[in-house]
Amino acid sequence: MRKFVGVRLRTLLIRSLDHQKPSSSSSASLSSSQSRFLSSTSMADSSTSSHVSPVTLQTINPKVLKCEYAVRGEIVSIAQSLQQELQEKPGSLPFDEILYCNIGNPQSLGQQPITFFREVLALCDHPAILDKSETQGLFSADAIERAWQILDQIPGRATGAYSHSQGIKGLRDTIAAGIEARDGYPANPNDIFLTDGASPAVHMMMQLLIRSEEDGILCPIPQYPLYSASIALHGGTLVPYYLDEATGWGLEASELKKQLDAAKSKGISVRALVVINPGNPTGQVLAEENQRQIVEFCKQEGLVLLADEVYQENVYVPDKQFHSFKKVSRSMGYGEDDIALVSFQSVSKGYYGECGKRGGYMEVTGFSSEIREQIYKVASVNLCSNISGQILASLVMSPPKVGDESYESYDAERDGILSSLARRAKTLEDALNSLEGITCNRAEGAMYLFPRINLPQKAIKAAEAANTAPDAFYCRQLLNATGVVVVPGSGFGQVSGTWHFRCTILPQEDKIPAIVTRITDFHKKFMDEYRD
Repeated sequence: MRKFVGVRLRTLLIRSLDHQKPSSSSSASLSSSQSRFLSSTSMADSSTSSHVSPVTLQTINPKVLKCEYAVRGEIVSIAQSLQQELQEKPGSLPFDEILYCNIGNPQSLGQQPITFFREVLALCDHPAILDKSETQGLFSADAIERAWQILDQIPGRATGAYSHSQGIKGLRDTIAAGIEARDGYPANPNDIFLTDGASPAVHMMMQLLIRSEEDGILCPIPQYPLYSASIALHGGTLVPYYLDEATGWGLEASELKKQLDAAKSKGISVRALVVINPGNPTGQVLAEENQRQIVEFCKQEGLVLLADEVYQENVYVPDKQFHSFKKVSRSMGYGEDDIALVSFQSVSKGYYGECGKRGGYMEVTGFSSEIREQIYKVASVNLCSNISGQILASLVMSPPKVGDESYESYDAERDGILSSLARRAKTLEDALNSLEGITCNRAEGAMYLFPRINLPQKAIKAAEAANTAPDAFYCRQLLNATGVVVVPGSGFGQVSGTWHFRCTILPQEDKIPAIVTRITDFHKKFMDEYRD
């Protein structure tokens, strides 16, 4: 079509010029103009190698180049190619399906949504059915009642409309009440910013805190790559502190102080401390006394405490319990004037696993009114988070209670999911610890195991020859041989000279034996092949 238009334009121009009787000087000018036009049009007709794209790797924002996100990186791209090959050529690979153990995406692996939550969402999105007689037989009475309550809080009862930039006020009231019930200390709905999952809230805080590469954020190593990526995108410096694998991924205040002083000696102004509890990718749950030390450290050093608490429902061992940093700080007698604290929560994790609904919030405490205005301004640029995610965040923090019609089914669904996750974690942990050269700390919480692989030197040299990290080399070989997708530890950070991979516990329970068998068989062959 473009070629036809080009030819047509040249024909029309020539005809137009033929009908004109210019002077010799203007004729020369027109001839030159015509020549330039025809020449440029002819060049447009054929692609040439001299075309230079206005956007190249050399001309884009270097912060984007620096940013990496391992859980959707090279290994996953290879897995998707293999999956397509299986679909197009069944039987062409040594396995019949790809088993994704790379990302915390529960429902993609078969986890069912909580019925009450989905009933309320459905009714809110299509309120016309609330008045129909059939609805009483299809939906529980408390879901219908909750939907009416929520719709009454939404201007125009329209889930397709924008909301207040912090989120719908009535939903923030509900979330604040849920936080207060959880912690035993007051929560202010005006401190809550509803976001599309926890990730935008993290970006918002990095955008607020980072002014230049001379601003640093203390992050755990290993860490969830969201933090390294967001720090890179906003132009800051990641200041690592190392979790102690030998003590179950313990966090020592002395290590925090050591890394803080080292950063200061390099001229870096450390603005905040990130703590992920329960841990990702490491799966540990912090002891309350350890949390007290962290709060005290932030208070003494004047750091903002960024508390990633999205796995607060995912605790699998009887000797550990989740405590929010807000609760811990208030129990120490510290209030708004003593410590700046931002807590992140999401509907993507826990027992709900509503990743695609993109719901979450941050609770912002200990900031002046002037700073809160700036946070609100940044939130306003994004208009608002999606309404379904906002509704889900309120439901997560205010689920059915004893006596509600849905309570028994809700309780059974919740406990069924969490108890199954605990069994899966234990099965995978035991299997990994039985393998030569692999050690794996127990999964106390979250959705992951992070085993250490003691690779033979022959394997490390083979990885170097392939120009890849040794743990990435292992994970790629595992994928190609078994179809099991895990993420190399090098994507999360680790102590130099150690190698790990992150494996989720999310595949359904009936898939776990196959994963164990595939990893076990592969690992034995791998170790035999590369044994020193």
